[in-house]
Formats: sequence, C-alpha cells, structure tokens
Amino acid sequence: MFSHVFVSVTDFDRALEFYSEVMRVLGVEARFCEPEIPWAGWHSEGRSRPYFVICKPYDGRPHHPGNGQMVAFMAKDRATVRAAYDAALRTGGTCEGQPGLRPEYHANYYGAYFRDPDGNKLCVASHGSE
Repeated sequence: MFSHVFVSVTDFDRALEFYSEVMRVLGVEARFCEPEIPWAGWHSEGRSRPYFVICKPYDGRPHHPGNGQMVAFMAKDRATVRAAYDAALRTGGTCEGQPGLRPEYHANYYGAYFRDPDGNKLCVASHGSE
C-alpha cells in the first residue's frame, strides 16, 4: 500500500539519534543515511519498500508537526513496545500514552504513544496476545 512515509525534522542530528535508537529496538534496518543532504531512511528486513524517511522540509521552511497525524510502527511483541517507548523517552521523546492494552481498538492491541524531539506523534503497537 505505501511507497514511503516521510517525517520532517528540525535538527537532523538529534532526529537521527532518536530514530536510530527506536528503529534498532524495533529491528528495522537502516536503508540509507546521507547527513550532507540531510536525510535518512529505514525499511523492514529484506525489503526495499515501504520505507520510513526523516529529512528537513523540502521547501526549506521550518518544520511544524501536524495535528492529528501519526505514524505507527509494528512491534513483534509487547516487550518490544515497552523497549521502543523507553528508547524514545531516553533519546529526547515525550510521552503521549504509556505502554498498555487499548481494548477500545481490539482485545490484544498493546501500544505506546510518544512524540519525537520535533513534536511528530508516533506509536509502536503489537497486535498479538502476550
């Protein structure tokens, strides 16, 4: 369905540290990193697409996080959700919802919500039983 998901950032080095750690915990591979542009991307193991990209806004104007927009990453289990959430907060993210069951979505939905250092809202979720 998706080719790629693009999230703009203000401070590329800070964002690279944040996303590199969250992606490492999720087991997501780096696809490219070109700090001179600056941009970086990650993709699922063994795949070329879809991929997730961070970069300064293309038009050169300041970054502004959108209200109501969110990117959600899949985690293999609940422990990985907790580990990704901890990594996000450790590297400058802020809490938008601690790890836990969200039965209003479905019985096994286990998610955590946070914002990156630029204010972009992210989720990490597992959909399997414990």
